[in-house]
Amino acid sequence: MEQQFNFNSELSGKIALVTGGTKGAGKAIAERLLDAGATVIITARNAPDTLNPNLHFISADLSTPAGTQKVIAEVFAKYSKLDILVNNLGGSETLGGGFAMLTDEDWEKSLQTNLLAPVRLDKGFLPHMLAQKSGVIIHIASIQGKLPLYESTLPYAAAKAGLINYSKGLSKEVAPKGVRVLTVSPGWVMTTAATHMMERIAQSANSTVEEATQSVMTALGGIPMGRPAKPEEVAELVGFLVSPRASYLTGTEYVIDGGTIPTI
Repeated sequence: MEQQFNFNSELSGKIALVTGGTKGAGKAIAERLLDAGATVIITARNAPDTLNPNLHFISADLSTPAGTQKVIAEVFAKYSKLDILVNNLGGSETLGGGFAMLTDEDWEKSLQTNLLAPVRLDKGFLPHMLAQKSGVIIHIASIQGKLPLYESTLPYAAAKAGLINYSKGLSKEVAPKGVRVLTVSPGWVMTTAATHMMERIAQSANSTVEEATQSVMTALGGIPMGRPAKPEEVAELVGFLVSPRASYLTGTEYVIDGGTIPTI
């Protein structure tokens, strides 16, 4: 008999953690999992101005070992388990100007945030997932793992490339024990922060927001779909991957970039 799924409750009873879940794609992912019936915990350094009361917030700096340990301890203390881990936290704050402008601190900060934070969280939650013989880990990487932008985000790109490689290796170890590990690599996502950036670029260049957006897409080599992704589109992909409908998927990287990467 064919199995039937109720998308509105398919994650009922599941405990999910979304890092960087207060804004952008992370916020959209958290809300998507909540809509599917999961109990959702989100983390960030600071609480947002407005917080969905149905999302459980933990303040932590995940770029530090102490921050990751705080989250792990609080999740287990309150919920006793974790079924879904979405390692969404990431970002780059390095200056433009190429490799010569990059300091050891820039490299260290990018690696801590974009690679070591998810590694530490995986290490903290995986033993429980393996004991219950079920769980899903999603690593949010970036197309920069394959298409690095050298001008200002090379440490970020290198860290995301490492995350993709690590995710593949981890999946081969834990899939036979019931835990699925997958990577989602978005291209440019039009978050609120990205929208504000387009407004600033437009103002400084005395152009329109549409022209500023087009200039960024051109710098990326073009987006065949003609626009950046919406946070909700990334969230929908993640919502599917963590669901029972994707129960045979593991060890794979899913690129959602509107066709930006020009190679296979």
